[in-house]
Amino acid sequence: MSNVTIGEGYRPSEAEPFMSERQREYFRRKLLKWKDEILRESRDTLATLQNENENHPDLADRASSETDRSIELRARDRQRKLISKIDDALQRIEDGTYGYCEETGDAISLRRLEARPIATLSLEAQERHERNERVYRDD
Repeated sequence: MSNVTIGEGYRPSEAEPFMSERQREYFRRKLLKWKDEILRESRDTLATLQNENENHPDLADRASSETDRSIELRARDRQRKLISKIDDALQRIEDGTYGYCEETGDAISLRRLEARPIATLSLEAQERHERNERVYRDD
């Protein structure tokens, strides 16, 4: 836990030192809030699945229910993976590596971190990875 206080309207800016204590606290709170939202959605989904009436006499109703269940379980798996990435980002905040590209060591732009707080690559490194994936996929 940090002792830094940041106001509700605070947004990281290029005018302050990169990954200052205030910026780290801002992103830590943003990540924790995102994780809480995902966990709440997951609990709601689980409750819905558990409360759903499984005794569908009609085969079409049963098939529809199974399709819905399959979609929900895939969504939960994506949520689980996202929570893992959020936890990794929180750990990077703790160890001081958050906000820096894993590949180049360069700072990841604040705009990119604002849009995707779990980013581990700078925009340039991410684009390079995507270009390489396309090249290999086309082979």
